Amino acid sequence: MLIGLTGRNASGKTTVVEWFSERGFVAESCSDSIRTWLTEKGMEATRENLIEGGRELRRQGGGGVLAEMLLERLNGRDAVIDSIRTPAEVNALRQRDDFILIEVVADLKIRWSRAKNRSRPGDPSSEADFIESEKMELEATDEAGQALIATAAMADFKIENDGDLDALGSELNRIMSDMS
Repeated sequence: MLIGLTGRNASGKTTVVEWFSERGFVAESCSDSIRTWLTEKGMEATRENLIEGGRELRRQGGGGVLAEMLLERLNGRDAVIDSIRTPAEVNALRQRDDFILIEVVADLKIRWSRAKNRSRPGDPSSEADFIESEKMELEATDEAGQALIATAAMADFKIENDGDLDALGSELNRIMSDMS
């Protein structure tokens, strides 16, 4: 089974990846291909560089290139994929008949609090910057850009992640039951 995750910044996608990993799924991210490319270019993997790096790779290889690179690496294994940000990536992953896309959503205030607490390099330092950064990811201005709204519209399942880990686990167990 191939599970894909989409959602806005700090919605809890990484926590969902960990949940699936604990159940034997290989964890991958569309951003891993970008990180490799940035390292080859001698660039730091900041959020801004990841966004621009993804745009550049999509300009070079098409909208689904990051997902296509992942499919090659996975070679049919069960996996959970984080950071799906474009409809073209979803379409590429749907080459596998067992692909399911899950949108992870959470309230803006909760997501901002999570982002502050995790303090990842390159994360916005103010709530206003957090909101502004997110706006740039919602709708693509060209085929190379991120399009979280259009990607979310393609989701097979939606998880509300405003609660605690137990509530998230219950939602994920429900979805796994629905997929069986």
